Amino acid sequence: MLILVLNSGSSSIKYKLFDIQVSSERLLDKGLLERIGEKIPSHKEAINIILDKAGSKIDAVGHRVVHGGDRFKESILIDDNVIKAIEDFIELAPLHNPPSLLTINESRKILSNIPHVAVFDTAFYYDMPEYAYFYAIPYKFYEKYKIRKYGFHGTSHRYVSEQAERLLKKPLNELKLITCHLGNGCSITAVKNGKAIDTSMGFTPLEGLVMGTRSGDLDPAIIPYIMEKENIDVNAVMDILNKKSGLLGISGLSNDMRELMKEKGANKKAKLALDIFIYRIKKYIGAYMGVMSGCDAVIFTGGIGENNPGLIEEICKGVVSKETKTLVIPTDEELMIARDTYRIAVS
Repeated sequence: MLILVLNSGSSSIKYKLFDIQVSSERLLDKGLLERIGEKIPSHKEAINIILDKAGSKIDAVGHRVVHGGDRFKESILIDDNVIKAIEDFIELAPLHNPPSLLTINESRKILSNIPHVAVFDTAFYYDMPEYAYFYAIPYKFYEKYKIRKYGFHGTSHRYVSEQAERLLKKPLNELKLITCHLGNGCSITAVKNGKAIDTSMGFTPLEGLVMGTRSGDLDPAIIPYIMEKENIDVNAVMDILNKKSGLLGISGLSNDMRELMKEKGANKKAKLALDIFIYRIKKYIGAYMGVMSGCDAVIFTGGIGENNPGLIEEICKGVVSKETKTLVIPTDEELMIARDTYRIAVS
């Protein structure tokens, strides 16, 4: 079965084409189309370009959707009700859900006679314990506005957890894992017996670890304080926390880990940014080990997690015991999406 996977941004679409069979998986093609709205007029034209490049009859399409809220516990065949639900969660993911919807709607028009499947980043966290996903604010805000921890990068965390089962030669439902997705966006998830029981990202992807340009955890009282001192509104503060903080904000140099690693010897702020980054990860790993009463393996993935052995060694020092395995597993969210799409399309 030929499965096209589409991962859409506001001005780009990343795609992979797989041949998925009962006993085999092959990547046939992949690519990235950028500058949609400029060089390429619209998502519709971009999809047509991808289909021309694929040059084969597509049997099903899998779509990455960032936010499925508290409505989807697993991937699902797309129909009008699913479209409406993705629209409902736009206010929780204003940068991510709209381009996914654009791509879904256009590809369903062009490829109207085949299955389209939505794979949600948030679905892996659907069954988290209530005590892990509730915030200690008045309960009515959950009832009225669905304010809770949702978690993100779920498809990546699920993929590397399943790969760990093979590498550790032990059933996933008997493993306690801590999975660390470290890229420009970073998150850590505690996975016990194959289920996510806690994760660092929250109501939005801003919570948790220090990231490339995001602050991660901070005292919420800082927001009105900055507003008053800088005479700016909440949108300006959120722009600072999302786009001008993290590694970039501390170093004043870059959000690129490669550049910071190169400059850490001569640039004190670059070193400070790295120290904070490492420290926050150590804290989360230690906390999740406590929550699960130990851990079989700590897994690193993502652009930073897969390509910085010295950094990984520093993170693990003093917090990961010799009895706990340390694994580096390249993530493949698109393959995970393709597998879900195949399973749903043939069922």
